[in-house]
Amino acid sequence: MFLLEISYTSFFEAALTSALSLVLLLAASHQLWSLRWHSTRDRGSSLPLPKGSMGWPFFGETLHWLVQGSSFHSSRREKYGNIFKTHLLGKPVIRVTGAENIRKILLGEHHLVSTQWPQSTQIILGSNTLSNSIGELHRQKRKMMSKVLSSAALESYLPRIHEAVRWEVRSWCRGVGPVSMLSCAKALTFRIAARILLGLSLTDTQFQELTRTFEQLVENLFCLPLDIPFSGLRKGMKARDTLHQYMEEAIKEKLSKRDPDACEDALDYLINSAKEGGKEINMQELKESAIELIFAAFLTTASASTSLVLLLLKHPSAIHKIRQELASHGLSEHCEQCLPATENPNNNILQDNGHQCLTAGCQLPLVMGTEGQVKTLWEQTKQLLTDRTDQDPQNSLSSKNLVNGENRIQEAPCSHDKSNCSPVPGKLQNSVFEGTCQQNISLEKLKSLHYLDCVVKEVLRLLPPVSGGYRTALQTFELDGYQIPKGWSVMYSIRDTHETAAVYQNAEMFDPERFSTERDEGKLGRFNYIPFGGGARSCIGKELAQIILKILAMELVTTAKWELATPSFPKMQTVPVVHPVDGLQLSFSFLGSNDSDKAARNRSLANP
Repeated sequence: MFLLEISYTSFFEAALTSALSLVLLLAASHQLWSLRWHSTRDRGSSLPLPKGSMGWPFFGETLHWLVQGSSFHSSRREKYGNIFKTHLLGKPVIRVTGAENIRKILLGEHHLVSTQWPQSTQIILGSNTLSNSIGELHRQKRKMMSKVLSSAALESYLPRIHEAVRWEVRSWCRGVGPVSMLSCAKALTFRIAARILLGLSLTDTQFQELTRTFEQLVENLFCLPLDIPFSGLRKGMKARDTLHQYMEEAIKEKLSKRDPDACEDALDYLINSAKEGGKEINMQELKESAIELIFAAFLTTASASTSLVLLLLKHPSAIHKIRQELASHGLSEHCEQCLPATENPNNNILQDNGHQCLTAGCQLPLVMGTEGQVKTLWEQTKQLLTDRTDQDPQNSLSSKNLVNGENRIQEAPCSHDKSNCSPVPGKLQNSVFEGTCQQNISLEKLKSLHYLDCVVKEVLRLLPPVSGGYRTALQTFELDGYQIPKGWSVMYSIRDTHETAAVYQNAEMFDPERFSTERDEGKLGRFNYIPFGGGARSCIGKELAQIILKILAMELVTTAKWELATPSFPKMQTVPVVHPVDGLQLSFSFLGSNDSDKAARNRSLANP
């Protein structure tokens, strides 16, 4: 018994000694890690380093940042001030907030600072991208990309963007049950980027696979730069290689078929720019530029689209004002009888010259599903046509015109009026957009919608998709009484600057009128409003993003109504972009419909 007590005592003493040793080791390593970075200060400057913590060896404060989200920066800003140091994603970082501080950073491009994305982002996106280029190379690439996103180019994309948005909004309204707004927005922006901007010909299967692959790339852009099995970097690189392989095939196919002088999409502009001056086409550069274009149009625009829908839901008065403005410009009418036919995984569609009839009392079912389901419904449709021919021979179509032999009903069995509908200018690959309601949207008309413009600006002020941008100090310089050592990363904060700017009255409130010509709070300081950055590296795709947001708002308020499908509004996460933690679960329905109508319609879709 005595020996047993000695054994327990010895074990306890050994465990306590080990625990104390571990604590001392961690404390010593933490202190040495801090001293290691303190020693990198520029001794030629008498100014101190900013306050802050460098976290733990190698990991720094990366894990805290990932777990805490936006509260990580806000808590440290409250503790240390508008400028503080930390260690994120393998690099020492100085976080900067405030218009005057950010002004010096953004206008100091190429002489005080240079762009510096995290190492993982550089590896995955590649060295030939606009975001990772510097100096003269950056100027050349920006000039090339400016052609892709010029006013003339955007005007040419506009009809197809409008049709893509219209189709997506109507598909949400036709859906059964709640949807994740973030997922829907990602599908929309990826469709616009891949099919419209790059003109890629994708089957439904390819589209889904490419979307998943691209999401894997985006999810691992900001990770520890460890190239080991199962690491985020390895996953991102694998996704990149898959995308590059597909893009190379698509570019080669486009080069073999295209008219050398034609510019139908952004990829045409990229290819033409790459060939200027008789230069040889650099396939790697084209692949990386194409992927960067999708990246630029994908996640940030999906984030902003989700925020737009969320804030409009919270503030229905803004919806009413948008409708009033659209009505005053003749843009409030929408076609309630004819909608684009619905796409499904098997491309089996009942289409009425590209329309799905919504006229009250129309008995024609919407075909969605397998080949067997289509054949079953074909018999029902023939009988329906026979009945209609007996009732009204002049207004009914002959059944001999209906089948093309490929499981598709080709002509219009529905005889309802389609006077508001016309052919679509252009067509999205593998989607049925054979008709649209004419609204004659142009860039000029979009710019005339001043209240809608204010709404979009306010959404981007309250919930900017990207919380900040990265730079690297090219030389040691002073910022608000602190030294920024050469070689350190600088992260300027967009969100914190918007939240703390004194020029905004009641900055925490959603108030689109703050950007009206009467108040125009956004012009009371150039760098108090920076959702697209600023200086030489301001977002080159900002016009495209705003076009998508405005068209989405227009289609939503004139076509749909939506409500929250959860008991309360979700919390927001900021990494890698601002988004609701649950994706924002919503239920959509058509304007003018009631719950019983939608329930009956959903049953007909689910059980044809």
